Amino acid sequence: MHDRHGWARRLTVLCAGLLLALLGTAAPASAHAALRGTDPADGTVLRSAPRQVTLTFTESVGLLTDSFRVYDPRNHRVRTGAADHAPGRSDTARVTLPARLGTGTYTLAWRVVSADSHPVSGALTFSVGRRTATAALAPERAEDPATTTLYNIARYVAYLAVALLLGTAAFVAYCRPEVRDHLRRPALAAGWTLAAATTALLLLRTPYEEGTGPASALGLAAVARTAATRPGELLLARLLLLAVAGACALSARRWRDAVPRRAVLTAAAVLAVALCLTWAAAEHASAGLQVPVAIASATFHLLAMAAWLGGLTALLLTLRRTAPQEPGPAPVAATPYVASRFSRLAFASVTVLVATGVYQSWRGLGSWQAFTGTPYGRLLLAKLAAVTLLLAVASRSRRWTARLAEPAPVPHAGRVPQPAGGPPPPPEPEPPAAPRPSPDRLRRSVLAEVAVGVVVLVLTTLLTSTLPGRAAAEAASSGTAVAGIPAASVTTIPFDVGTPGGHGKVQVTLDPGRVGANSVQAVVYGPDGGLSAVPEVRITLTLADRRIGPLDTRVTDRGGYWAADSFDVPLPGTWTMKVTVRVSEVDQVTVSRTVRVVR
Repeated sequence: MHDRHGWARRLTVLCAGLLLALLGTAAPASAHAALRGTDPADGTVLRSAPRQVTLTFTESVGLLTDSFRVYDPRNHRVRTGAADHAPGRSDTARVTLPARLGTGTYTLAWRVVSADSHPVSGALTFSVGRRTATAALAPERAEDPATTTLYNIARYVAYLAVALLLGTAAFVAYCRPEVRDHLRRPALAAGWTLAAATTALLLLRTPYEEGTGPASALGLAAVARTAATRPGELLLARLLLLAVAGACALSARRWRDAVPRRAVLTAAAVLAVALCLTWAAAEHASAGLQVPVAIASATFHLLAMAAWLGGLTALLLTLRRTAPQEPGPAPVAATPYVASRFSRLAFASVTVLVATGVYQSWRGLGSWQAFTGTPYGRLLLAKLAAVTLLLAVASRSRRWTARLAEPAPVPHAGRVPQPAGGPPPPPEPEPPAAPRPSPDRLRRSVLAEVAVGVVVLVLTTLLTSTLPGRAAAEAASSGTAVAGIPAASVTTIPFDVGTPGGHGKVQVTLDPGRVGANSVQAVVYGPDGGLSAVPEVRITLTLADRRIGPLDTRVTDRGGYWAADSFDVPLPGTWTMKVTVRVSEVDQVTVSRTVRVVR
């Protein structure tokens, strides 16, 4: 009895550790809209000041109260008009600029919310008359780390809770275990956990969109603003559905004999579908191609996932319930029936998962190249590998379930009547029957399924927060960087020559950061954070794995900043940028950073 479940506890701790590690190392949610184009274009030098800046995305976007911020060359914020959409274009946002803008380089920091509820942020620059040094260091509009971490944890917990809640309900309804009291506590825990996670998402929604700290979630204004948005409405609907489900469960338990079972099952099915719709209508399916079909597919995908993975957990708890407390054979009378029923439920769930998964993969990828050429495709490959492993383990469980359900051989008893003509020839000995498998083996196999299933669920959640390959390809074809990443490559490198006041940082901009002709700009900042004039700046690029370089960018002093109007980058890859800063006649230092250049 000492080691009976020791391995189970260790494997459970391992799965929990893996989940926490993924939660802790998960990157902030990538934008699901891609920036298709801007007017004026990023890095453009204009003869006269524009009257407005327009950004066009690959899908419709929502605007925040402070979606656009414009900074002049001295890092002073420019007063602009209110942001709005272009007439009849929910995918195009714009902001009106003042009538007169002075000569120099201006920085626009922007942040909007894509149609699938994820915030999108980035920055661009444009110059009036000529390029000048700017003290605006790409103003921060990115996610607050604490808010993003808490929001992502709540998302993962919500997925796990809904899988356990709906899977347990499906297991009880279809498999009909004789003893089900041991499943009531996990189902209640899953329901309350889902309610708590949804409440956390509702409170954190506005800080998550605006990129502010978690403390701002405590204000009533933030909650009211969230409630007026589509994601907020879906979260409120989820809470309402959970309350209705709880009330129906209490009523069904109290009036168990008076309510027909078919009516209970119908109400439960409707509530489950509606609950899954609150996810489908807020994620990838809500934007892009074939939205009604995609929402239906995502809903059934989540239902099937919950029935399989949540049902596996319920089956594991049921099998553990039938484990013997004393040495000897396990009481397996009810195990074959329940396991066989769940085997059929799991097969149907897998069929739905494969069908909907293939459709959603086609919709998200858009091309075969996106499998290896985009983060979304690589995550999808990892999920496919995990699902393949899960199917292999499930197939083993199905074989043991079928053998466990086989009737035990009945031995022949008593004398066999002899015919009048004499005794019959002795019967040929029958081959020994294969031993019936122990339920312990089935429990171990099911626990392995649960462990791999947790990994699949985590990868699924990561996919919902990653830019689909189709959107990335559309943005790349238009020559615009993916939303959330500035079009130009901006690298800030600290330096220290080892003398008093001889430290600071240099900001190098490679525009557009792609193969071909690029402009190079370098601005040096002193110890106080202000602009610093230095006698010399030299910048070289080296691509070591192709034995190219160092290539001298030949930047020259432009009166406060250093620049080269045209520098050719011949190949994509990870280049090593070396910057030499000389602060006096004898004091200089060389620092380096890697820079990614795309095609």
